[in-house]
Formats: sequence, C-alpha cells, structure tokens
Amino acid sequence: MRHSSPVIEVSAALIFRRRQLLITQRHAKSHLGGLWEFPGGKREPGETFEQCLAREIREELGVEIAVGELFEEISHTYPEKSVHLKFFLCRLISGEPQPIDCAAVQWVDKSGLDAHEFPAADAQLLERLKGKPSVWM
Repeated sequence: MRHSSPVIEVSAALIFRRRQLLITQRHAKSHLGGLWEFPGGKREPGETFEQCLAREIREELGVEIAVGELFEEISHTYPEKSVHLKFFLCRLISGEPQPIDCAAVQWVDKSGLDAHEFPAADAQLLERLKGKPSVWM
C-alpha cells in the first residue's frame, strides 16, 4: 500500500533588478542539492505565504523585500515528497543579498536562466518567465 506524504507548502520570490532576476543555489547536502532555485522556503503553521516569504528571504539572504502579486502557482510530486509552490513578484527594500542560508546567490538575465540547472518543479515557471518580457523591465 502506498502512503501519500503531506504536501510541503513553499513560498518563493521572483526578485528583479535592472532586468536581472535573483537566483540561489541549494546546499550540496540538501534535497536537490547543487541545483539553482528562486529564494524562499517552507511555510510555517499560521503563516500566510507572504509572511513566510518575507521571513525566509530575511533568514536566507539578509535582505528586506516587498512581496507583490502572485505570479505562478505550481504543484509537483517528486518520488520522496510533494510540493505546492507559490511564486511572488517581489522587490528589494533594503540590503544586498548574501548567501547566509544557501550555497550561492547570482543575478541572471533572461538568457542566463538556461545556463543554470533548476529543480523539475520550476520548469513551468521558467518557461513562463522566458515568455513574459514585461516582468524583466
């Protein structure tokens, strides 16, 4: 009999600056280690997705952000877990992103996304980002 694992709810930030998007690299020993992703993390009980995102970005990158509109919502099942991701358009309010709780941070332009390997759950989002030039302005 197959047991279904609980769905992990994740909030992630799409932080744009000067036609570039902030991406972070996962720690080598973590789930999907070494892959690139959009910064964020797991939602705690009682938190909204927006509150989660502001907290996670502060902890992970040491910056303050303004969480804007929901850009994409994706559910994905990996062999070992299921995730429900909400990606929000955000902007930096203060600070310069530092790799406090990730392996690396990098600003990339639209063409630079293809040079980085992302988790399978991000495939739909990546295609939407590449096809929507207005968010890169």
